[in-house]
Amino acid sequence: MILSALLTSVGINLGLCLLFFTLYSILRKQPSNITVYAPRLVAEHKIEQRRQFNLERLLPSPGWVRQAWQPTEEEVLSLLGLDAVVFMRVFIFSLRVFSFATIVGIGILLPINYLGTQLSDDSELQNKSLDSFSISNVNDGSNWLWFHFSAAYIFSGVELSYISDKIIKCFYSSKPLPHDFTVLVRGISTSLGHTVSEDVESFFTEYYPSTYLSHSVVRRTSKLRSLISNADKLYRKLARLKSNKDTPRRFKRDGPLGLFGRQVDLADHDEKKLEDLEERVRIEQSLLAGQEVPAAFVSFKTRSGAATALHIQQRINPTKWVTEQAPEPQDIHWAFFSASFLRRWISNLAVVAACIAITILFLIPVVIVQGLTNLDQLETWFPFLEGLLKITFISEVITGYLPSLILQLFLALIPPVMVVLSSMQGYVAFSQIQKSACIKVLWFTIWNIFFANVLSGSALYRVNVFLDLKLIPTVLAEAVPAQASFFIAYCVTSGWTSVSSELFRLLPLIFHVLAKVFARKDAEEFEVPQIPYHSEIPKIIFFGVLGITYFFLAPLILPFLLIYYCMGYIVYRNQLLNVYICKYETSGKFWPIVHSSTIFSLVLMHIIAIGIFGLKNLPLASGLMVPLPVLTLLFNQYCQKRFVPLFKAYPAECLIKKDREDQNDPTIGEFYNKLATAYEDPAMKPTQYSPNTDSRSTPLLQAAEVENLA
Repeated sequence: MILSALLTSVGINLGLCLLFFTLYSILRKQPSNITVYAPRLVAEHKIEQRRQFNLERLLPSPGWVRQAWQPTEEEVLSLLGLDAVVFMRVFIFSLRVFSFATIVGIGILLPINYLGTQLSDDSELQNKSLDSFSISNVNDGSNWLWFHFSAAYIFSGVELSYISDKIIKCFYSSKPLPHDFTVLVRGISTSLGHTVSEDVESFFTEYYPSTYLSHSVVRRTSKLRSLISNADKLYRKLARLKSNKDTPRRFKRDGPLGLFGRQVDLADHDEKKLEDLEERVRIEQSLLAGQEVPAAFVSFKTRSGAATALHIQQRINPTKWVTEQAPEPQDIHWAFFSASFLRRWISNLAVVAACIAITILFLIPVVIVQGLTNLDQLETWFPFLEGLLKITFISEVITGYLPSLILQLFLALIPPVMVVLSSMQGYVAFSQIQKSACIKVLWFTIWNIFFANVLSGSALYRVNVFLDLKLIPTVLAEAVPAQASFFIAYCVTSGWTSVSSELFRLLPLIFHVLAKVFARKDAEEFEVPQIPYHSEIPKIIFFGVLGITYFFLAPLILPFLLIYYCMGYIVYRNQLLNVYICKYETSGKFWPIVHSSTIFSLVLMHIIAIGIFGLKNLPLASGLMVPLPVLTLLFNQYCQKRFVPLFKAYPAECLIKKDREDQNDPTIGEFYNKLATAYEDPAMKPTQYSPNTDSRSTPLLQAAEVENLA
């Protein structure tokens, strides 16, 4: 790719960013769009719709930037929880790292690369290949390469200690929470003639007499949840009909397509359907009372008692009565509750096979994208486009903008697929599913976007070289710098535009308009979205992988990455404060993923450096690079021992200290009463939508208290 093609891509994406920012600053001030651009504030009643006209609404303004910047980290923590703080710390960490990297890369390494003569590119600046700005242009054996060697040694840093301190501080400042006192027991084997509930009661009363409090057995409620979901939708529809002043719209024919049959009042018709659904729900609830799953949530009187049960094997057979940390009650994903150890094991194998298949299939768009970056190859595939490809602007758009755009469109399909696959693995919490999907999306992105693109040339067809580990640095040293121009364009297209489109929220805006026009939904009917950690964290980390890998190979990528992280910090702060809601917490468990990815990126950079210095006839530098990956892995081992355990469980010191504080808490008795019912399946709780009840119908849940159980 030549410099002018990159500038074309930068111009297109910069224009899109400015367009999205301008439209957002206008549309966010329109009262009709308040549930699109500030749903969290509306749900929490922190903002009201203003109906009076104001000319200022039609003028773009940067006021949202100041509002996003103002809140302190402590305020973000209190409003959104530790996961949101960790999410923003990824941006802060990346800004610190790449600010230093940009100074070194652009100020020192880029001029050295450009002044090299290895590639002998005498064309004008705008027509120069981007390889002229990479290490490939430095002469073999040149002493200037020692600057790259020094930069690779200096470049390092991690930030685990800060997050681990935050975890302990949050724990000490928190009130008693149900999941701190509860464990999930799976694979419960029952005695002949006993129910799961009876055996759980008997076991924990016998072996944990001083700390056992209560338990809730899990039941199969998938069908019941579907009925309740249908009843909930019908109730909302009925409420809209009764509030609709347009009387003719309440009548339609009950025949096919609403064109035949007798005319009926939709309100009366739906009210009868709702009563029937309520009756079916009650019948299903009574039938499920005996359909127990061999799993239960067991609650204890102290955190230390729950921790003891969690970390001790309960039975001689380790696959029976398996304990794990209970999620928060609102975090439980009841619909995909897998009780069997064997079923979960088989599901994991099936998911691994599915991930491999998706990875292989994704190579098809990768090959297409690589063909677009090479005009000669494109002309060979499509000779009839030869005349069109000679037009400068067309060729620059095709090589500089289109490949990254196509890859981004295909990649957008991956996060929801990974969520589905993760939910099939038997996880019982949304946070566990999201974390698992996050890891899958990250490694899928690293393999398919980085390695598949890097090795899509001749190296892909020389698979045998990977059987000899000594050749891997050389292969990567040849292949990785050759794709620098593609990843610079990818950073601009996928990074800048995706951040600005996140702010603009195009798809939610379109769905909002269509719902108002065709579905005639009320402004009060909206759902506050959950923060999509599983798709956003891998994206942020992947750009970090690119930055670390290409830090000394092609430092031209660094200012584009720095701009991305600056934009992302402000935009996502705005989205966290106005749009997204935290429905559950993982206590910062996403941070170890960031740490592991950073270590991986550093080791990858070191391996490439060993190979590149060998290719550049600088064997001494290549040999001196060998200790770096070893030292990095040793540092990682230290972090695994020092910091990572805090992300898995609280130490006894903290648990016992909090338990002693609870003994003087006058509200602890009330908390125990709530804890006894905290883990009851919401689908088994009584529910009532229609006002008509008789002595046979037990009111279950008032309409105003109906939760969204979808």
